[in-house]
Amino acid sequence: MKQPAGNHGSHTPGDSDAAKPDGAVSGEFVTEMFEYDGGRPVTVFVPPDPPEGVIFAGDGQRLSKWGRLLVRADVPSTMIVGVHGLTDEMQRLHEYSPGFEPERFAAHEKFFVDDVRRWTESRFNLTLRAERTAVFGVSAGGELALALGLRHPHVYGVVLCASPGGGYRPPGVMPHPLPRTYLVAGTQEPFFLENARRWADALRDADADVLMRERAGTHGGTFWREEFPLMVAWAWIR
Repeated sequence: MKQPAGNHGSHTPGDSDAAKPDGAVSGEFVTEMFEYDGGRPVTVFVPPDPPEGVIFAGDGQRLSKWGRLLVRADVPSTMIVGVHGLTDEMQRLHEYSPGFEPERFAAHEKFFVDDVRRWTESRFNLTLRAERTAVFGVSAGGELALALGLRHPHVYGVVLCASPGGGYRPPGVMPHPLPRTYLVAGTQEPFFLENARRWADALRDADADVLMRERAGTHGGTFWREEFPLMVAWAWIR
């Protein structure tokens, strides 16, 4: 991995008087190659204005591009840090869902939660607070978002999850504290809708702050992209 850029005074997302992050052209993308797993890229969308929040996401080769949706929408300025996912669907699932191959999940978890977050703070001169840091994912990536949010609520204060898979289910005893959670699923994807409802019910029963939306659409449909700005606006409402 390349050495991070030096700090020149950090910026805390949400600070109204903050300058733009150093080390990147705002409104564009920055990609860094890490040593993890023989070489894993991370692509960051740097917003035109100083970020009010930062979203970490799996499947970063795709989801980092959704930053442009936020620029066109009336939502707070948001940076997206996208950790690229594997193209092999089974290997991707084993990284994203803790129940299949725990050692592989744990290695990816450490890379995602520790290495990428520290690099983000250093590279862009940020101080990340949990209430202004979210983890986001779709499908199997939604399982990853839920797993990391529940396991690291002091890192990710918000979980944004679209159409989660069923490999990772709510634990019998919920941990505390719990992150605020926004769930969405399509009415024409019954398996994923059931998974989202299960999570919404379990989190509500544990007194978490949860918003559950059901939209017309199939798995991978346009409703994911359409919902994303609404999710981000809700994430930074506090």
